[in-house]
Amino acid sequence: MQPFPVPLLPTHPRPRQRTALVTSADRSFRQRLVHVLTGLRWQVREAESGAQAWAEAEACSPEAAIIDSWLPDLDLSEFLRDFKGSFPEADLVTAAGSSAGESSRGPYRQELLYALRRCHETDTAAWNAAAAMDAKGTVAELPKTLKPAEPSATVPPAPSPTAAPIAVRAPEDAQTIVPIRANRHVRGAEHVSAERLPEMIGNAPCMLEISRRVRLVASRMTPVLIEGPTGSGKELVAEALHRLSTRNRKPFVAINCAAIPEALLEAELFGHTRGAFTGAVQGRTGRIEAADEGTLFLDEIGEMPLGLQSKLLRFVECGELQRVGENETVKVDVRIIAATHRPLAAHAQTGAFRSDLYYRLAVFLIRTPALSEHAQDLPLLIEHFLEKMGRDMPVKRVDEGALAKLAAHDWPGNVRELEHVLERGVILAGEAPLLTAREIDFGMTVN
Repeated sequence: MQPFPVPLLPTHPRPRQRTALVTSADRSFRQRLVHVLTGLRWQVREAESGAQAWAEAEACSPEAAIIDSWLPDLDLSEFLRDFKGSFPEADLVTAAGSSAGESSRGPYRQELLYALRRCHETDTAAWNAAAAMDAKGTVAELPKTLKPAEPSATVPPAPSPTAAPIAVRAPEDAQTIVPIRANRHVRGAEHVSAERLPEMIGNAPCMLEISRRVRLVASRMTPVLIEGPTGSGKELVAEALHRLSTRNRKPFVAINCAAIPEALLEAELFGHTRGAFTGAVQGRTGRIEAADEGTLFLDEIGEMPLGLQSKLLRFVECGELQRVGENETVKVDVRIIAATHRPLAAHAQTGAFRSDLYYRLAVFLIRTPALSEHAQDLPLLIEHFLEKMGRDMPVKRVDEGALAKLAAHDWPGNVRELEHVLERGVILAGEAPLLTAREIDFGMTVN
């Protein structure tokens, strides 16, 4: 594989920028709030739903989160309670400017309240008009003659200059809206980010296509088959399908059909009664039944024995299962997602896999690409994994030599191999802030 040009990541340590998470189904509200917070030197992540906000928070551990008064997918009060329990350090503020539940005031609360006030005072129609002008290639400014919208009684007053260190001063004339200049480059990045799911790191067309397909089918009961090479993120796609579905509050149960011996796989899937076979000292609920009202993920479905495929086919067709050692059937409601690294369609043609089961599982296909097919995403993936590994320690970076060595590798193990190589490099680097080519080790070579 030929080396490809990639932008260099920073080679010097940098302090972690404060991160705020803005969650709202109203895109205009998010953009206005992002504009003000960015001016206050915040790094801002956006989410349009509660499920997406949760995924973004897990990825970045924000110092602050601003949540709108309505979420399209989750109950707001339950979300706020669970969010605060999982991210107790985050300063959680509602769009009205009040604390959420037992949330304690963070050191930058005044900046958040100031940003909210500025956002509420900006005329929505004028903002949308400015955005429309910018989309045509014009740098937009809001007319200075426009009056700001009357602030709601729940919106907090603007903070005084001594209340907190605010990087952008409030306008001296309260009746004048500060001109808002749109950055077309940033807007383009926002557009890509809005298309891509947070789990799918990369802006290559094949990665954006995965996000598009997940969004289209997530809310349906349609069975999905995920095909792709080992280590390309098939389980991440399955988890995203569950997260965006109406079943996201119910169990997501995964089983690797290749990791369980054939003699035990049937009992693991369907469950068994006490004494059903030697060693069955007590009854057990199977994985299918455990996923009732949720999602069942059958990883490496291509490794399932033919005899067991016929029993799975019956369940797929009628939604009923029979525990091993029991005569009665049990009705179970699950959404099935399957994954394989094998060419299952070809195996169905040759009889290596039941064709009738294949056609019932492959109603909707999603393909995860090999890393070599979206090699331009390598810098993004490197930064993502290093940030993930740096949650409990200073984040390391790669220098030019390390990046060139990573770019020249053909990655037979795909994204999973990249993560392991970087983890190995972080360990070898010790206390050093940079990974050099010396720490990039692709595995031991036996002579």
